[in-house]
Amino acid sequence: MKLIILTRATFFVEEDKILTSLFEEGMENLHLYKPGSEPVYSERLLTLLSEDYYKKITVHDHFYLKEEYGLHGIHLDAADIEKPEGYKGHTSCTCHSIEELHDAKKRNDYVFLKTIFDSNSNPDDKQTLDMESLRNASKKGLIDRHVYAMGGICLDNIKEMKDLGFGGVVICGDIWNRFSIHHGQDFKELITHFQKLQKAVS
Repeated sequence: MKLIILTRATFFVEEDKILTSLFEEGMENLHLYKPGSEPVYSERLLTLLSEDYYKKITVHDHFYLKEEYGLHGIHLDAADIEKPEGYKGHTSCTCHSIEELHDAKKRNDYVFLKTIFDSNSNPDDKQTLDMESLRNASKKGLIDRHVYAMGGICLDNIKEMKDLGFGGVVICGDIWNRFSIHHGQDFKELITHFQKLQKAVS
C-alpha cells in the first residue's frame, strides 16, 4: 500500500526542515498542495529542498514547476479538469464520487477518492461516502491499487482502507496536526507518527 503525504494548504517557517526530515525517513510521495498561493512561494520552498527529492514531488498547481524542477508529476484537483495541452508526464487526479473512478483511472496513473471520513485538516470537508458504497465499489473492482483513500485518513483507519482494496492512502491533517506552526520548534512527534504510518501501510 502506498503512503502519500499532502502538504498543509499554507506555507510555514519550519516546512522545508520537516519535509527534508520526512524524505530522510523514506517519504516516497509528497503532494505539494497550496491552493490560491502565488507560485513564487512554491518555488522558494522547492529551492530549500535537496534536488534529490524533486522526483518524489507532485504539484497541484503552477504546473510549469514540474518541468522547471524535474518533479514527479502533476495532480488535477477534479476528475473533469483537462491536462495541460501537450502534457505527456505522470498525472493523478481527485475523484469526488465513486462514479468518476472508472473513467478517471483510464486517464491517470492513480486517483484520490474523497471524502472517506470527515477531514482532519479542513472542517468544511465532511464525509461524502458511506462504507456500504465503498464495499460495493470494491466488489465491482472500482476500488483497486490505482485508487487512494483521502479525507480523514489516519493511523486508526488505514487497515480498514487496506481491507477495502485501496492501493494507497493520502495523509494530511493526521500528520500536520502534530506540529504547531505558531509555537512548535520540535517536530519529533510528527516524525515518530510518520514512522507509525509507514508501518501501517507496509
